[in-house]
Amino acid sequence: MTDRPTGVLAGQKALVTGANSGIGEAVALALGRAGADVVVNFVTGAEEAEKVVAEIARSGVRAIAHAADVSREDQVQDMFRRAVAEFGTLDILINNAGLQRDAPFHTMTLSQWETVIGVNLTGQFLCAREAVREFLRRGVVPSVSKAAGKIICMSSVHQMIPWAGHANYAASKGGLKMMMETLAQEVAPQRIRVNGIAPGAVRTPINTAAWNTPEAYRQLMTLVPYKRIGEPEDIGKAAVWLASDDSDYVVGATLFVDGGMTLFPDFAEGG
Repeated sequence: MTDRPTGVLAGQKALVTGANSGIGEAVALALGRAGADVVVNFVTGAEEAEKVVAEIARSGVRAIAHAADVSREDQVQDMFRRAVAEFGTLDILINNAGLQRDAPFHTMTLSQWETVIGVNLTGQFLCAREAVREFLRRGVVPSVSKAAGKIICMSSVHQMIPWAGHANYAASKGGLKMMMETLAQEVAPQRIRVNGIAPGAVRTPINTAAWNTPEAYRQLMTLVPYKRIGEPEDIGKAAVWLASDDSDYVVGATLFVDGGMTLFPDFAEGG
């Protein structure tokens, strides 16, 4: 194990949901490199979660894996109780867990709708509520952070861009935007900062078909003015900044990390 890190998040305790792959994994690793101890949440894929834990530990910080379905209130509460028992408190929540169950609107089942809303929106509510309770219990510790706590809600460009065939997903992200902003407004006086990150096209296992062939990649790039796909590490760096005191005056904002996807690229040549 290396010497104790002195990064921008040194001494802070973080919980990242959906952290055993993709964006969640990259964020968890970035927080660890910045000095935070990390709870790696997962639902399935325990082996992958333990690999993330081992990699985080290489940064000289503590990490634990915890299995919990964020759409289940009892499992979320158990996860936060364990996190506080292990680390003493929590300073940072990265509300990242999410999924898709795509279908045309007229064939979408109630199960497909409820599964996506349950994880992507209700799950973020349940985790954020537990985090706020802990932040209010502890209050600000100036030697650790200027804020009592930081919550980052992982959204999507589809909180803004409609997406045919994905009504459940787009609805979950649109609802998340308003939940994040409303919560930020409510708890800012208690020095709790709530913000969002809205990734665009990012190279993850969930969207392999969108980038894994030259033709698919070419088509994808017609939507991205910056002409490259995002990498999970791009989101990790953004999360570290939003979780740090470097962004202390940023409250209720969504940081779009999308290569310009939300700039209506079809209008670049006059529409």
